[in-house]
Amino acid sequence: MSDKIVRILVVGDVEGNFNQLFKRIHTVQKKNGPFSMLLCIGEFFGPNNSEWLPYKNGQLKVPLLTYILGPHKTELKFNYPDLKGCELCENVIYLGPAGIYPCSNGLRIAYLSGYEDEGSKDGIHFDFDCVRGLETEAGKKAQVDILLSTQWPMNVCTYAKTPEDVNPDEESSSLISRLAFKLRPRYHLSAGKGIFYERLPYRNHKVLVEATKPVTRFISLAKVGNDAKQKWLYAFSMTPASHSSPAELVKQPEDVTECPYKENELPKESEKANKNSGGAQFFYDMNTKQDDHQGKRRRDDSSGGERKKGPKQPAGPCWFCLASPEVEKHLVVSIGSHAYLALAKGGLNAYHLLILPITHFQATPDLEEEGRKEIEQFKSALKKMFKGAGKTVVFFERNYRSQHLQVQIVPLPEDTAPYIKEQFMDLAESYGIELEDIPKLSDIAQVAHPGVPFFYVELPNGEKLYHRIKKSFPLQFGR
Repeated sequence: MSDKIVRILVVGDVEGNFNQLFKRIHTVQKKNGPFSMLLCIGEFFGPNNSEWLPYKNGQLKVPLLTYILGPHKTELKFNYPDLKGCELCENVIYLGPAGIYPCSNGLRIAYLSGYEDEGSKDGIHFDFDCVRGLETEAGKKAQVDILLSTQWPMNVCTYAKTPEDVNPDEESSSLISRLAFKLRPRYHLSAGKGIFYERLPYRNHKVLVEATKPVTRFISLAKVGNDAKQKWLYAFSMTPASHSSPAELVKQPEDVTECPYKENELPKESEKANKNSGGAQFFYDMNTKQDDHQGKRRRDDSSGGERKKGPKQPAGPCWFCLASPEVEKHLVVSIGSHAYLALAKGGLNAYHLLILPITHFQATPDLEEEGRKEIEQFKSALKKMFKGAGKTVVFFERNYRSQHLQVQIVPLPEDTAPYIKEQFMDLAESYGIELEDIPKLSDIAQVAHPGVPFFYVELPNGEKLYHRIKKSFPLQFGR
């Protein structure tokens, strides 16, 4: 099982101290690596984010694949182009408000951003419905390896040593206690108190009454570079539950305690006023989306002819609208009437390109016919150009946690063409994703309606593969 071990780094609140963080990560990775990922479980941005710009612009590279939680302060929301989850720069992925993230290494990570506030749908708080939806999603599949939460769970220090100078239950969440009780994660990581605290592992079953279950280890990290010099970087290794034997999973350490959460004291549905009766969980519903900046419901793009009035404006700054001050114009290669061609920042190879609409459209099915035609013209010209250089081309698009339509163009050596489909299908199978063949003469706009999340790929031989995303989807799948 040793080849399945995943090595992980965890940090608390970063609050804009990016240089200190990433220099330390680079050093640790070089001396003690390799590590597979970095998990940031506190507030990533801060009042001063000047150190972020070189990473955002590609002048500096984040040294390790990094997953972060969302903001819990209103004034920091603008740093997230899409509060439902997105890629902030190469190697930095904002997971979203809540959900289950299946990693390529087999880990299942549950995450819950923000602080508890019943009835709030502003993107930085969660309520009972949100937690209940996450429990339902997690319960359908295998063991949760890691739970990430901004806020501490209530009563987590019961049966364990209490941290000094901190009230562990002040501004803690009983809903997170419920979530931890229901999900039984092997690790629960948090940063809400700004201190380092490592609780003794606790059991998740009643001795002699229930079958033995994996223990949970709760760990909280301090702020990056804190004056008290409390531990803000933590390293650990684990074998994903999906690669572990049942006997390995349920081993009980000698210092294990009782579960700190009592089921009869946890929040119940009957105790919560259902203020949004009939509404879907905001982090999985793909048709009734929440406005990330106003907390109001958006119109469904797929209804009637609303879309014909013009491109929907982005909720915040968009890095890809050509007229936006955020766009990196030095990467632009060619500009048409409706679309433009640009170099991919942090591309898979030196030839990696993007085709993007000039104005704001989220996905190909949202485009007017003229825009779709021009994108096809770009594709045709690129295929001819790369064929002359002995290369074949793969095109793919992901309409999930992406703010602006991006058609990815990845040229590859011609002799790899026969094996590309097999590679996609094998990877899809490992994630439990079903890639469907669609007719070669079909257009993606005929298969996916506006507003529908999907992954789509065009292979060198003209074959097309499509996956309708219903719940979660690995953001790096295409790459």
